[in-house]
Amino acid sequence: MKDKYILLATCSDKVGITSLITNIIAKHNSNILHLDHFTEYDSDQDSEGKLYLRFEFEKVDTLKQALEQELQDNNIEFELFDNSKKTKIALFVSKEDHAFNEVLLRVQRGEIPAEIVCVVSNHENNKHFADAFNIPFFHVPSTQPKEEVEQKILDICAQHEVELIILAKYMQILTDNFVSHYPNQIINIHHSFLPSFIGANPYKQAWERGVKLVGATSHYVTSDLDEGPIIDQDVTRINHRYNVKDLRKIGRHVESRVLAQAVELHVQHKVIVTEGNKTIVFA
Repeated sequence: MKDKYILLATCSDKVGITSLITNIIAKHNSNILHLDHFTEYDSDQDSEGKLYLRFEFEKVDTLKQALEQELQDNNIEFELFDNSKKTKIALFVSKEDHAFNEVLLRVQRGEIPAEIVCVVSNHENNKHFADAFNIPFFHVPSTQPKEEVEQKILDICAQHEVELIILAKYMQILTDNFVSHYPNQIINIHHSFLPSFIGANPYKQAWERGVKLVGATSHYVTSDLDEGPIIDQDVTRINHRYNVKDLRKIGRHVESRVLAQAVELHVQHKVIVTEGNKTIVFA
């Protein structure tokens, strides 16, 4: 695979933006490998639209600085990534292993272009999985004061230069202070019954109400609990023959694939978080 740059760009929509970017890429003899764009208009307001762009193009040494300067001069918000640099991930997990192992195995198989640099857990149940792949495992019990626990974890993440945190059924609520260190760099997974069936045994509650869909939602973590920008969702249809055990089994499957898909989208730089607490997710 060719070394390439990936550009995510956002600006007010106007004529010539795409041309401006493609021209400077061509000027430096770089070939565009993929281009996607989306313009969003607020239907309730007579205002200019917002343009979202994603480019993949060949890596040319002289291009990066020139492109960044051009984008800055034209007030275009952007992030520029080098695909040869894998995202460094910290996997957070508690006792359940389904979502954790789905991400772990997809990374190990090379399906998710990332590197898991450490595993953090408030239990030791999943240590043997990390050990099998020689990934550093850190047991940080939640029995200590919250501030001390989170500072230990922040130190671990800093030590390993973590760029993305995955909450693979990590059953602890992170404080605003912790989240502020990783804006739009923490991904969580939960069942999609919310805001219904809050608390313990959501699948039993759902079964008692006769739900017909089991789903999962993956999103970025913000200071508002379970209300961060959504990256991916999926559902599986069920019927009256399913018992609580069946619902939990199906729920684990959906959670696992939705979390892994969200991680893949993030590390492939296909997600832009908008000002309105939503996401633009490129295919």
